[in-house]
Amino acid sequence: MIKKEINRISEVGKALISVEGNPGVALNHVVELLDTDTNQSLSFAKAINISENSTRFQVFNGTGGLSTKTKLRMHEVPLTAGFSYNMLGRTFDGIGQVADNGPEVIFEKQLETSLDTLNPTVRLVPKQPLWTGIPMIDVFNTLVKSQKIPIFASPTEPYNRLLSQIAMGAQADVIIFAGIGLKFDEYHYFKDQLSQSGNIDKTIMFVHLAGESQIKGLTLPDVALSVAREFADQGKDALVLLTDMTNWSNILRNVANYQDMIPSLQGYPGSLYSELARRYEVAADIEGAGSITIIGATTLESLEDPVPDNTGYITEGQFFLENGKLKLARSLSRLKQQVNGNTRSDHRPIMTAMASLLADAEKAYEAAEVGAANDAFSQKLLAYRSDFIANMEEPFGDPLELDAALDRCWEILKRHFEPTETGLSKKLIEEYWDNQN
Repeated sequence: MIKKEINRISEVGKALISVEGNPGVALNHVVELLDTDTNQSLSFAKAINISENSTRFQVFNGTGGLSTKTKLRMHEVPLTAGFSYNMLGRTFDGIGQVADNGPEVIFEKQLETSLDTLNPTVRLVPKQPLWTGIPMIDVFNTLVKSQKIPIFASPTEPYNRLLSQIAMGAQADVIIFAGIGLKFDEYHYFKDQLSQSGNIDKTIMFVHLAGESQIKGLTLPDVALSVAREFADQGKDALVLLTDMTNWSNILRNVANYQDMIPSLQGYPGSLYSELARRYEVAADIEGAGSITIIGATTLESLEDPVPDNTGYITEGQFFLENGKLKLARSLSRLKQQVNGNTRSDHRPIMTAMASLLADAEKAYEAAEVGAANDAFSQKLLAYRSDFIANMEEPFGDPLELDAALDRCWEILKRHFEPTETGLSKKLIEEYWDNQN
């Protein structure tokens, strides 16, 4: 809701503007800057210093095109975000406004988007699995409710398609998709896939398209995560899919440069780690309530780039997407051991056995490239490697329940090995080997 407009800028600098007195804002309050004649939105600015005589604002996109005649409009957003169960199935922009040409949403309440740290005493130890329907995740790197984990991928990999695949099969009460710098076709692909899977009715989309206002991209994760926390407070298990956190970090870098902050590595602000951590740390399993799980796609050229490097210290493992496959050797869920011992009796053993055989198969593959690996068992390993890549590391397709995914593991082993070659116990062989088709 618009509060008021003023037109009394006293000073315009390179990245700052000053207003006489206090126009009625609090520290960190965001205002919109408007052209005096046309009322066209020019930029946004944040109050960074308030004194008795003046208020100073940092302008997010620089002060080019602004003058002392530029108007300031006070808003309730983007510092607050609306919340309602009527948001399910709808699309919103980076400040929580309806963006799907549908009817306005009547919000039940307004949420602070400050992402205050959750009291550690109400955080539970993660111990419940969140099934995705993707065998490479559910069997080998089980996702746990309240986990924070990135998808590392080069910019050319289908990471948004992977996020949509996760959303289609995820056993969560609420799915919140937060896209920063999306292409128009990426947004529609995600929405179409969810509609076809039937999960659109439990999904809320927050979308910032490439070329839109940077401030909306910058605030979008905070709005999405604030809504997720409210659902969790009301007892729901919320899964938040953030993409692309490198896009978001680049906007953060641009804003820092506009504000004349001293740059750190590759021009990113020195606060990059704390800014990323502030968002990822929203993930929690809350005592007496629900949970928030975060998967954040992070594009990279190298793991040493500042964004993935910092992300790796904050999060609890990673899913690595390479050549369209979820690579077992480069992926890790650090919390999987807290849940995969309470599933089917063969879960941990077959996970370990197949990973060990794949490591041997990779050695055989390297040997085959120089003309070695001609023995019979090496040929088995090479055939197993191809089968594993095609049927386990392949993340796309119809979602599979865990039992079906484990059965697929046995089928792959039976195609290539004798029982004694798998390293699995006699008891498990007797229980599962002959039960597979």
